[in-house]
Amino acid sequence: MGWLQRFKRWGRETVIFVIILFFLSLLLNWFRAPKLEDRTLPILTGKTLQGESVQEILHAKGPVMIHFWGSWCPVCRQEAGNIQRVAQRYPVLTIAVNSGSPEEIGTWMKAHGVDYPVFVDPYGELASRFKVEVYPTTFIYDADKTLKFVESGYTTTAGLLARMKLAE
Repeated sequence: MGWLQRFKRWGRETVIFVIILFFLSLLLNWFRAPKLEDRTLPILTGKTLQGESVQEILHAKGPVMIHFWGSWCPVCRQEAGNIQRVAQRYPVLTIAVNSGSPEEIGTWMKAHGVDYPVFVDPYGELASRFKVEVYPTTFIYDADKTLKFVESGYTTTAGLLARMKLAE
């Protein structure tokens, strides 16, 4: 078998593997994602670590993202840069769950080079309200504040931005 035939075979097998992996990822996300009875954006109040009003962030024009994470979560650390890039284009509220004091969270954010809005959920009460069991978990609401997407686990910047665009 020549090198060209081997290359074509390898390429075809790689494409098939990527497609299977993609569909397995979608299936796993569907099983792990929280199932909310009410798909409308709930009323949330308070201030972020940066002093912003949670209400103002969530009721901004266009789609919004709510992202649950923990400083103790290795996947959340990997995804932090992705969330930062989305927050530069769209309204994003992140919820730091069981992640320590506001000072500790601020230190964590500086160490990871992120400055997106963070609401502290020290005991996981808000996470329970959203039925979050897997971290990170991301909720994307459209301009009418209706839930369009729920992602559990790592999601790429491109994937998050595509979902936000679809929610517009």
